[in-house]
Amino acid sequence: MITIYGIKNCDTVKKSLKWFEAKGLDHKFHDFRVDGIDAKTIEGWLGDVGGKILINKRGPSYRNLSDSDKAVLENDGGAAAAILAANPTVIKRPVVDFGATRTVAYNETRWSELAGI
Repeated sequence: MITIYGIKNCDTVKKSLKWFEAKGLDHKFHDFRVDGIDAKTIEGWLGDVGGKILINKRGPSYRNLSDSDKAVLENDGGAAAAILAANPTVIKRPVVDFGATRTVAYNETRWSELAGI
């Protein structure tokens, strides 16, 4: 089962969900705000894709973080996962989990490859 992580009012997440529905791919949506997200899951994502890809430094959520939290996020360590778990809107969206592989951001071409369509 494909899991799409994000927040329901994000335009990119909405667009992603529509794409998966249009392709008839079995998926579920995990809303960071409603369902939460744990640091262990985020640690795995950081290990898979790294902080440069996972962390959205362009949004207001990142700008509102303390300077010390921003400094921790620069180091990609375990403490970064805890900060992201407490502030999940700093995570780029969507994170799409195909089981063995995860993608970050909207990417129809990559999703098609991973889904075998």
